[in-house]
Amino acid sequence: MMIFEKIHTVPTSEELINKAFKRAARAMSGKTIENREGRFRANESMLLTAANIFTDNLANIVRRFPSFDQLPRFYYEIADILVGIEKLKMSLASVDWASKKIHEVARSYVGKIRDSDIPEPVRKEAFGRLASIIKSINKDLLFLNEARNILRKLPDVQDEPTIVIAGYPNVGKSSFVSKITSASPEIAPYPFTTKGVTIGHFIRNGVRYQVMDTPGLLDRPMSERNYIERQAITAIHFLDAVVMFMIDPSESCGYEIADQKRLLEEIKENFELPLLVIANKADRPEFRKMDEVEMNISTINGEGIEEVMDRLLEMIEEKRLLSSSEEPDEDTD
Repeated sequence: MMIFEKIHTVPTSEELINKAFKRAARAMSGKTIENREGRFRANESMLLTAANIFTDNLANIVRRFPSFDQLPRFYYEIADILVGIEKLKMSLASVDWASKKIHEVARSYVGKIRDSDIPEPVRKEAFGRLASIIKSINKDLLFLNEARNILRKLPDVQDEPTIVIAGYPNVGKSSFVSKITSASPEIAPYPFTTKGVTIGHFIRNGVRYQVMDTPGLLDRPMSERNYIERQAITAIHFLDAVVMFMIDPSESCGYEIADQKRLLEEIKENFELPLLVIANKADRPEFRKMDEVEMNISTINGEGIEEVMDRLLEMIEEKRLLSSSEEPDEDTD
């Protein structure tokens, strides 16, 4: 399940106030008031009902957002780019404060109702206090709902070994993803681009691998990307990933080899991840061999695909071994 899927729509302060006070009115209407004691109990019930609606709804808002400090680093970086982690934490803290404050205020007014001669004015004063607290966090509620709508659009990127596909459009990346993944790759919306990120999976030797093609991010020069897109590319570094750059030497993709080479150099400069350069469309008569290319394939007839897959998995294993050897030894003193 996607990490932000369980975040429900965050209500506005007005929606919360209407919900709580309507429920409180129903609590009153369900009671038979036969004497002074019943009248006091009914007003007390109204107050506690409204307060419980507020505190429960506010607590649920906070609970449904994930713990950002425990997010996978990829999602943490993406969420920070899109909405701002610190701003999210501050708004959630405000909502949590309001939930606790309402509980505190309601309890104090229950005592005031019991000590009063006439309960209704005290209960109305309490409602005013509760509404004021809720209104004071309306900006936080609006921001959290906006953040929720953005974060729910993030693709379902798993924390597992990943092959990130790069290269100009129409070089055959999506065909490659379809060839190597067992089911039809999922095309999920991506907040940075007009196209959806393509995510596929395959299993080798009991290990599940993820294949990711990000149209709009890794298929054009850096100079054409805005700040958020550049930051999104940075977030990809935090995946357990290797990069496969695909070139079309036949130029049938519509991009000249010189342009594809320039994009390759940019990917090399901006990614510290292991990189494999392959050429597609080896079945075409206009295909030519290139010095930069390490392996040739054809997504039409399947030529070279198994060999490329073997090499990519070797690279993932090599990267893991290197990472584990670079980790500092625990102090045994």
